[in-house]
Amino acid sequence: MRYTIWYLMDEIWEKAVETALEGEKDHVSARTLTLDGAVKCVQGRLPPPSLLERFQNLQHLSIANVGVSSLEQFPRLRSLQKLNLSDNRIAGGLEYLVEAGLESLRDLDLSNNRIQNFEDLAPLAQVKLVSLVSV
Repeated sequence: MRYTIWYLMDEIWEKAVETALEGEKDHVSARTLTLDGAVKCVQGRLPPPSLLERFQNLQHLSIANVGVSSLEQFPRLRSLQKLNLSDNRIAGGLEYLVEAGLESLRDLDLSNNRIQNFEDLAPLAQVKLVSLVSV
């Protein structure tokens, strides 16, 4: 049962990405991807890393208000400069952002989540935390 739900969610994420790209097939040239509210995560998982790692030149990624609770397997996006994960259910796991090697990341929005400890982000010294405020 769990495998079936994960498989279906992966398909839903794939469709959301296609819709966000508005039919554009060239993953290499994509610089911005906005998936805000496009999916409601049943299991709280991000899309499979392979789905987003196709976008190696992606600079801006927004996955706000989709119900993400886990950052496990965050994709390796070395060109990513701005990341919006606001309005989700993230409570921890920030070390996964560090493990993803986001060396170009400058702006990070984690507002309206459940995070209480940000120490795991220390290795990403170049990041300016845009917003951490919870309403």
